Amino acid sequence: MLRRIKLMSVLITAAILFSFVLAGCGGSGNSTGANAEGGKKYNFVLITMDSMDQHWLSVKRGAEEKAQELGNVTVTFRAPADKTDPGEQVRMVEDAINQKADAILLAPLDAEALKPVVEKAADANIPVIIIDSPVNTDKIVSFIATDNIKAAQIAADTLAELIGKKGKIAIINHQPGAGTAMMRENGFKEVIKNKYPDIQIVTTQYSMGDKTKAMNQALDIMTANPDLAGFYACNEGSTVGVAQAIKQRNATGKIKLVGFDKSQDTINAINEGMLQATMVQNPYKMGSLGVQFAYDTLQGKEVEKKVDTGVTVITKENVEEIISGSLSK
Repeated sequence: MLRRIKLMSVLITAAILFSFVLAGCGGSGNSTGANAEGGKKYNFVLITMDSMDQHWLSVKRGAEEKAQELGNVTVTFRAPADKTDPGEQVRMVEDAINQKADAILLAPLDAEALKPVVEKAADANIPVIIIDSPVNTDKIVSFIATDNIKAAQIAADTLAELIGKKGKIAIINHQPGAGTAMMRENGFKEVIKNKYPDIQIVTTQYSMGDKTKAMNQALDIMTANPDLAGFYACNEGSTVGVAQAIKQRNATGKIKLVGFDKSQDTINAINEGMLQATMVQNPYKMGSLGVQFAYDTLQGKEVEKKVDTGVTVITKENVEEIISGSLSK
């Protein structure tokens, strides 16, 4: 009888121990793998400068497709109605903080205006990934962008070669004060000043990225400078607007244009001869890598502090190859 009681005691103890082992395994299974079903869900807020420009739509697509790949990330996309108003972006970041977003991806309209709210997010332990254009603080996880100064320098050399290294040119930029815009403007001007003494920049104007405004500015510049040799346009809207002005004045091929960004309109302008070259970024990669970096940070991983996503020069000679290749996104 005593032996039977001892045996039952051993069996019960073993059963209890086995149940603890199973419970331990079950708990471990629920927490392994960031994408495990039933695991933590993350909400990232992506705030860009605009909701219509193809550049920002590519950023959005890259972010959303990376989130879908990760499986437990949702991306909320926001952009100001007025792309000249950094205050609207400030309010959007404030909203993301108040809603306890897990991470914020931001393309700041103004490097200084967005600084306080970015630092506020960082102080709230919300990782901030800056894309495309800088912000004046180190309280960020990473800055993912084109090296815009380098791209502008390439643009300057390209336009100089197109016009025989002499003549009058004009610049149509998009927004004064915006970090990206000023890097593209200053990088270009520096090369022209230091390398091409026979090239004169007759004016620098700002279209706010509006195609119609850029077209009208370009028409006025051509009227005031009938011997104009070329234009440099610093974003997609400005590039398309200047191309339309060149076509309207029957100056296709006579007045050279070097621009920025890839869209169906810029591709058409290249094929029709109004646009000789455009500096193409990789906005899809900015969005995709931004989400990945935010996710990795939340997993306790180290990420690169600064990433240059590169630039490609599209001309009539390589346009078909480029649009059918990796930049087709």
